[in-house]
Amino acid sequence: MTKRIKQKLEGLHNKYTFNLSSPRIRFGENVYFEENGCIFLSKADDVDEANANVLFSTEDIGFSDAHIQQIRISPDQRYMAASLKSENSEEATCVIMKLDHFPVMEKVIPNIFSFEWATSDVLFYTSQKNLKCQEVFMTTFTNERHTKLVYTEQDARFFVDIYCTKDRRFLTINSNSKTTSEVWLVDCSHPFKSPVLVQARTKGVIYHIEHRNDELYILTTYGEPAEYKLMKAPVASSGMENWQLFYALEEKTKLIDLEMFSNHCIMFLQHTGHLYLNVISFVSHSIQSIKLPTWACAFELESHPEHTTSTCYFQLSSPVHPPKCFAYSFKENNLIEQAEQEVPIIKNCHTTRLLAKSKDETLVPITVFHNINSKELHRKPLLVHVYGAYGIDLNMSFKEEKLMLIEEGWILAYCHVRGGGELGLSWHKDGCQHNKLKGLQDLKACIMLLHELGFSQPKYTALAAASAGGVLAGALCNTDPELIRAMVLQAPFLDVLNTMMKTHLPLTMEEQEEWGNPLADEKSMKYIKNYCPYQNIKPQHYPSVFITAYENDQRIPLTGVLKYVQKLRKAARDHASKTDRKGNWIPNIILDIEAKGSHCDSSWEDSLNEVARHLAFLNKELDKE
Repeated sequence: MTKRIKQKLEGLHNKYTFNLSSPRIRFGENVYFEENGCIFLSKADDVDEANANVLFSTEDIGFSDAHIQQIRISPDQRYMAASLKSENSEEATCVIMKLDHFPVMEKVIPNIFSFEWATSDVLFYTSQKNLKCQEVFMTTFTNERHTKLVYTEQDARFFVDIYCTKDRRFLTINSNSKTTSEVWLVDCSHPFKSPVLVQARTKGVIYHIEHRNDELYILTTYGEPAEYKLMKAPVASSGMENWQLFYALEEKTKLIDLEMFSNHCIMFLQHTGHLYLNVISFVSHSIQSIKLPTWACAFELESHPEHTTSTCYFQLSSPVHPPKCFAYSFKENNLIEQAEQEVPIIKNCHTTRLLAKSKDETLVPITVFHNINSKELHRKPLLVHVYGAYGIDLNMSFKEEKLMLIEEGWILAYCHVRGGGELGLSWHKDGCQHNKLKGLQDLKACIMLLHELGFSQPKYTALAAASAGGVLAGALCNTDPELIRAMVLQAPFLDVLNTMMKTHLPLTMEEQEEWGNPLADEKSMKYIKNYCPYQNIKPQHYPSVFITAYENDQRIPLTGVLKYVQKLRKAARDHASKTDRKGNWIPNIILDIEAKGSHCDSSWEDSLNEVARHLAFLNKELDKE
């Protein structure tokens, strides 16, 4: 069955991804792009990629087992910095190439996270160690070459990255915890001067910086309500007391992304499950709001659009709709659907948006996909997806396997429970620390509503989750195992209590703002114990479980997963031995440990194998083969 599924997925992959080009970086008349481990240079007006020049390949520079993550071009296009990452590591290596007729590797910097050019020969970068980034360095490519430490973060809960404002006036050094941030500015015209603080960190206030015409545009949670809003302040007096409101979001609206252009600001928003594009003109001070196609669930902006461009390009997709290209013209003030692509939009899939009433009466959004031609939906298999942590949305981008399931008559449901970010920052706050159980109650309410409305039934229902989504999925298996027949987990977080008590682990300190601190707070200890999947395993009926874990996973210790599987198997056996009913069912509990790959980050080939095994397992468990 795995082999059959693999063949089908490979066919879909070839069908739907061959026409999707890799991200382009436009730089004046030049366009840089990466394909199959090679960096190419072409002219912006040349549509024939066959005329592009190969600058270099990962093999040429001795990194044949790595893939290129991101590239940054120096302002005069003499240098290129590129980060390379192997699939078995979270740390990347940065190589700096001098772009002559024959590009030469000038420098190799290991363990790098983010990097930006301040000038044509000064590069700033952050170093990563044990999943933490707390130092910023500057390295020069002038005649007198040197590297020096520019910034050090002392608080273990904070993570540092760097960013270049779209007009290239400032580099920002951003130090962020899960709830608080602080930004320092480096003037790109004077990169050797000390960074200048925008606003000292204030507990609970997150802010990010853009720049236009000597004014800082500040995307921040400051003020009421504690949701993102756009404010502005003069560069010379950037303190919070000078921040003035420029644009506020509507209630229960999620800001997905913001992009600054020379005369416009574009916001991608999500409201009541639908995507919107808001365009603010700095010239006319007008705001145009455009509702994007109803099938769209995810978007991706063009990589590094030019600051002065007259058109903003982006792609829309959903789990079952391959990416489709769109553009917004600032001149025409309208949305343009790019010329019909070789692969048309999927027509046989119906998208439904529902609201489930949770235990405390809160309405929880669910996005449901099913085949238009499906009859007797209550007899069809249902795959429920959940995450609900860190204020991160469920991944709603295109996946070949989701389209395959729709074609085979499955129903797909995405439960946007509290703890995630789908309804803004308050949605996350309402599902973290001492509110974690609300996410569990939301998930239960979603599955029960789906069954009530005739979308499948428990014996044909499976649950899928990855990483921190394993907390709610594993907790549901303990509290309401009768709601589902099977569960597939990828690199799941299952032992919250023991992990949060081990301060030597790289992420424990910064994760306290999400889960609480059981070492310092008895209330947190009891609360985590109340829902932690590992702590609450008991002899009872359980669904079948398939877990994929990674040997090299630095984020989810393998020991926690092994202990969970061992305890779950024992509980299932104990339950079976105590109930002598005829035909007593013992769940299959399978652990698949991958030697390759790191946390939820595998190559296409390895990912294909994992997905095929998951789907074969689900077909067998739900008896739908």
